[in-house]
Amino acid sequence: MEKTEQNITANDKQLQKPAQGPDRKRSAGRKPVPGVKQTSGSDPAQDRDHPDPSASVELPSSELLEEELKKENYRSRFFTTMRSTVFGLITVAAMAVLVAILFLPVLHIYGQSMNGTLDNGDIVLSVKSNSMDTGEIVAFYYNNNILVKRVIAGSGQWVDLDEEGNVYVDQKRIDEPYLHEPKAYGETDIELPYQVPEGKVFVMGDNREVSIDSRNTSVGCVDQEQVVGHIVFRVWPLAKIGFVN
Repeated sequence: MEKTEQNITANDKQLQKPAQGPDRKRSAGRKPVPGVKQTSGSDPAQDRDHPDPSASVELPSSELLEEELKKENYRSRFFTTMRSTVFGLITVAAMAVLVAILFLPVLHIYGQSMNGTLDNGDIVLSVKSNSMDTGEIVAFYYNNNILVKRVIAGSGQWVDLDEEGNVYVDQKRIDEPYLHEPKAYGETDIELPYQVPEGKVFVMGDNREVSIDSRNTSVGCVDQEQVVGHIVFRVWPLAKIGFVN
C-alpha cells in the first residue's frame, strides 16, 4: 500500500509540474519592451467605428445656424441678380446693334467732299428711308465704299451748271445756303444739260471743287437700292453734336 501511494504521489507531482516545450518558451520570451505601452488585444479601427456613446458631441447653436442660412440666402440672391443683370445687358446690347444695323446705321466720315457741312472724322447717324428728296444728305454704296453726298435733282429732271459752279434744275437756278465752300465747276465730264435717269437721283458734294459725284461718269447718278440712309444727326465731335441740315 505504501508503494502504491508513492506512485500516486509521483504521478500527481508530474501532473502539477509546469509544461515544458515550445509553448512555454514562446510565452516566456514575451518580455515588456521599454517605452511601449502595453495594450489589450482590442482593434483601434473597431474602436473608431464604434465610439463610446458616453462621449459628448457639441451641436451648433441656433444663432449660428440662422447666420449661416442668411449667408447662403444672400449668396443665392447675389448670383441670381448678377445673372439677370448680365443677361439684361447682353439683350440690350444685341437690340442696340440690331437697331443700328437695320434702322440707324452709324457712319464715320472720311475725306473732304462735304467740308463745311460734314468734316473728316465726324460720326453721324443715318435713317433708312425709301424717299430721296432734294436737299437731303444721303449715304450710298459705291464700289464697296460708302459715299456721302447731297441730293440735287430727282429722276426725269434736267441739271445744268455754269462755269462759276451755279447749279440749275429744270432751267432754274437753285439756292444753296448750305454751301460753306466756294462754288466750282469741279470734276465734270458729263454732257450738260443732263437728264437724270428714271429711278435715280443726281447728287453732289458740298465741297464742289474736290467732290467726285454725279457730275462725273465714274460715280454717276444714285439708285434707290444703293442708299444706306439719310444723314440726320451728328454725334461726334461733341462740340458740333446736333442735327445735320
